[in-house]
Parts: sequence; structure tokens; C-alpha cells
Amino acid sequence: MAWMFKRRVWFTYTIMKKTKIALIDYNMGNLMSVINAFNYLEADIAIVSDPDELSRYDRIVLPGVGSFKVAMDYLCQNGMNEALTEHVIKKGKPFIGICLGMQLIAKESLEGGLNKGLAWIDATVNPLNKVTSFIVPHIGWNDVSFARQNDLLTEVEDKSDFYFVHSYYVDCSNPADSLGVCQYGMEFTVAIEHENIFATQFHPEKSQKQGLKLLENFIGWDPHA
Repeated sequence: MAWMFKRRVWFTYTIMKKTKIALIDYNMGNLMSVINAFNYLEADIAIVSDPDELSRYDRIVLPGVGSFKVAMDYLCQNGMNEALTEHVIKKGKPFIGICLGMQLIAKESLEGGLNKGLAWIDATVNPLNKVTSFIVPHIGWNDVSFARQNDLLTEVEDKSDFYFVHSYYVDCSNPADSLGVCQYGMEFTVAIEHENIFATQFHPEKSQKQGLKLLENFIGWDPHA
């Protein structure tokens, strides 16, 4: 059994060192907390703002906090939206969206009017204050219930606490896309898995042990296996 453990450690370390990860910079915050988390995991990660550079990377991270419309406008202005779709949807590169990055993969958002998203999944971003009497924004720790077990959740306990900061939530039309939910005056999706797409409304990079384990699992995740 000892040799199996050593082989697993060697394999995980090798994957982390060989896998090149792009962290998308589109002026929407929280870059350093994300890159610090991946650096802690000794991953090969770099900040990328040029769409043409995505071809150099194996995995993509889309973080972000702030306005949906401002974020989409910025992505569209420099062609990053098309580049992301090319590499994630057409080429199937593993992707993780965090907080606003999760909302942007939806078809549309009702934040500040009706605004179109990347439309990678059939979902709408809705305001929390329309469906809950709880304080909005939703800030702080909340436990997450996972719908199923998979490689992304290896050694991540069900009902683990994760850190949230948001005023809008993603409503998935297809229940199969919802990987995790939480309760905050209502139940809503806070983690999505769809083919090679993974996304979380919470911030794994700020969620201590369980969050770091989730990011570590993403680095070694093979959605095409």
C-alpha cells in the first residue's frame, strides 16, 4: 500500500508541474488571492490578458468580482470572449470559473438589465434579494451539499463550509449541471459541472483546506476520461 501512496503523490506532483494554467485578467479583481492559492499548490500558473496567449495553456481559470455587464463588455472588447469559447468549448480544455466567473458562463444575467453572457450553459443569473429575506449580499461561510461524487470532490467532504461574497445566483435550467447547492433563505446552485466546465459561486481560494483541495483536484481533473 505504501508504494501506491508514493506513486499517487509522484503522479499528482508531476501533473501539477507539467500542466500550464492560464488565470484570466480582465480587470475584475481577486487575481492575487487566486494565484497565491495555486502557487501554494506549486502549480504552473500565469496571469493572461492577451487572448492569443491561451494556446500556450492547458487549463483556464476565470475569476472575478463585480459587475456582470462590465465584465462581459471587457471580455468582448479585446476578443477574450471568443478566445475562451474557442479553447473551452471547441478544444475542451478544463475550465474553472470562480464567483463572477461562474455567472459569466450563463446565457444571461438580470444584473443592471438583461445582459448576455458566454452562454456555455443554459442558465440565468438572478438577484438574490428577489428570492430571500436574508441580508444581501451573501457574505461569509456557508456549507455546500454536493449532488454527486466525482474526481473534483476527492477528499472534499460533503457539507463543507466555503466562503461566499455575492448578490446574484445562477439558476440552471438543467438540474444535471448543478454539482453543489447551499441554503441562504432558499436553495440555489453554487457549483456547476458540465463536461469540461467547472464553476463555483464561492471562493475556493479563500476557503482554507477544503477550498485548496478543490483547486488541487481541478489541476489533476481529466473531464474526458
